Amino acid sequence: MATGTLIDTAVATSHELPNTLSSNQSNAGQTKPVQSKDEVQAPLSSSKTRSKKFRHTFAIHSTRKASCLSHDSEAAPSFLGFKNLMVLMLIVSNLRLMIENFKKYGVLICLSCHDYRRQDVIYGSILYLLVPCHLFVAYIIELAAAQQAKGAVARAKKTEDTPQQAERERKRFQTTWHLIALAHGINATLNLIIATTVVYYYIHHPGIGTLCEIHAVIVWLKTSSYALTNRDLRHSLMAPSDTSPMPEIYTSCPYPQNITLRNLTYFWWAPTLVYQPVYPRTDKIRWPFVFKRLAEVVGLSIVIWIASAQYAAPLLQNSLDKISTLDLTAILERILKLSTISLFCWLAGFFALFHSFLNALAEVTRFGDREFYTDWWNSYSVRSYWTTWNKPVFHFMKRHIYSPLVGRGVPPQVAQILVFVFSGVLHELLVGVPTHNILGVAFLGMLLQLPLIILTDPLPRYRDAAGHVPVNAKVVGNLVFWVSFCLVGQPLAALLYFFVWQAKYGSVSRNVLWSS
Repeated sequence: MATGTLIDTAVATSHELPNTLSSNQSNAGQTKPVQSKDEVQAPLSSSKTRSKKFRHTFAIHSTRKASCLSHDSEAAPSFLGFKNLMVLMLIVSNLRLMIENFKKYGVLICLSCHDYRRQDVIYGSILYLLVPCHLFVAYIIELAAAQQAKGAVARAKKTEDTPQQAERERKRFQTTWHLIALAHGINATLNLIIATTVVYYYIHHPGIGTLCEIHAVIVWLKTSSYALTNRDLRHSLMAPSDTSPMPEIYTSCPYPQNITLRNLTYFWWAPTLVYQPVYPRTDKIRWPFVFKRLAEVVGLSIVIWIASAQYAAPLLQNSLDKISTLDLTAILERILKLSTISLFCWLAGFFALFHSFLNALAEVTRFGDREFYTDWWNSYSVRSYWTTWNKPVFHFMKRHIYSPLVGRGVPPQVAQILVFVFSGVLHELLVGVPTHNILGVAFLGMLLQLPLIILTDPLPRYRDAAGHVPVNAKVVGNLVFWVSFCLVGQPLAALLYFFVWQAKYGSVSRNVLWSS
């Protein structure tokens, strides 16, 4: 068995025994026990299944390679593992904060506790029912304008006017045009003035006031779009040679066939702020899809309510003394601490509104264009964020404010500033009016987006030798967006408005509210 042991040892060290070696050993006259053929072939056959080369000599370093995380690496590595780690760390850290919050404050969630008056609910319900009436007033105005336009077109076809008659008809048309514009302006402005006045002076609860103000602003934007779009459609009917061709999708419902209550009602409920006579539609309603989206809305709303009551409210309350004494270090610490919960609530609210609710509404109305947002979280410029995160508002601003201003000769930079000024006014209405404090913080926050746009706009335009935007430029732009908007802007605004609310009204859950 000595020879078998020798062969096994040679195989284990990856050395094959040369034929001369085996022959010399046979001629040496060594006495070996007789082995069967199978015993000799077993170790030799096993050696053939192993590598025939010397294992200690093959080349490990045969080509030039860059480190995985180096810029010289040929392929970008996947960070899926780090993403999983970040999610795990977020869960663990927030779980620790939840335990700490529970030990410090106990359970602050109370189903029966509320800080709204019955008057708030009554006025809020009345506003919800009356505000859409301004849309139907706009319909009546447009119905009269359509009748006037059809009469003018019929008269122009029947007779050939003299220059004097043509001039009188032109003046008459302009007078009617101005009267229609004035009627629409008064109707839309009254909608916003009435709702804002009621919310500011008669609805104390900021949550109910916010819902009422948002509803009023949405109806105001829809009314404005309805009036402006039909004005251009009417102009195209009366002077087709002076206007560009209408979109092909409008041919199935040309003006004034679109001036109907059914058409207006659909626009009222459609998940868009921009009026069109015709929209792309789906074939049927998928009710399981609707119920799933509505369940998401309800679930996320409950999560936001719990997060606000259990975590945000005590954090804001504990920040009051720091703000009153202008302890800047403590204020910065509170802003950073509040940024986590505010970002969580904002992301949950975004998903609940723009994905779940708007998709459910689009499914019920069979609205086909459901690009309510794009991947704004990857924005590497502030401009890119504002054009991707809220598509309905962006489309309204572009179609009814920015493009008309540029078309009338206003420089694009000035038009952009005017758009942000207009947006700042709307943001101040949506935040300052329900909290009964017109501070100008929301307005100023929108204007401060302009220098951030100037700062981050060059980043997407920078290209490397291959014509691509470098990864560093994208990272810097994306970080500027996240830090300025979510880690500083939102928490700071929340602190300021909450501080002024407390200074004006005291505790949110005052005893006088219970008695009233």
